[in-house]
Order: sequence, then C-alpha cells, then structure tokens
Amino acid sequence: MTIKPTQDTAIDDEEFCEEFETPGECHQSAAYHFLQASKQHTLAAEAWENGDRNATDMHAFMAYRHQLNAVQYAEIAVMDAQGLDEQDDSE
Repeated sequence: MTIKPTQDTAIDDEEFCEEFETPGECHQSAAYHFLQASKQHTLAAEAWENGDRNATDMHAFMAYRHQLNAVQYAEIAVMDAQGLDEQDDSE
C-alpha cells in the first residue's frame, strides 16, 4: 500500500523549516526551563517546610517537567550546531 501526499498532507519545505529554532534560541529556551525548574524546586522546598505535601508534589512535578524540557532544548541546540556529519564521525 502506497500513501500519496494530498493537498491536505503535503508539507511546504520552506514553511516547515521556518518553524524550527536556531541553536541560540534553543540554548535560550534551555536556560529558561532550567531557571523555571530551579524556581519550582525552591517552591517545593518551601511547601515541604510548611507541611503542604500536595504543593510539594505539584512543584516537584513541575520542576521535573521543566528539567526535561531544558535537557531536550539543550540536546537539540548541540545537535543543530554540530550538524549530522560531525555526529556520524564521532561514532
């Protein structure tokens, strides 16, 4: 079974590429998410000290999500900056 692109599924390469961030923008996004993770950890610590376990869990979860986003943006920035050829040579 062969799937043929239709007008609804066809992707304009120029439009598609414009949506991606530059390595610099990815680094900025990573820094933002690391900062937000730090803030959420601080709030989780305060909630723990106040005995509010629900708030502790919520802030810890938000910190974890920001950390995941930060690491992903950092990895994308490095991969985009290196290029595929450089990555293949190192293996």
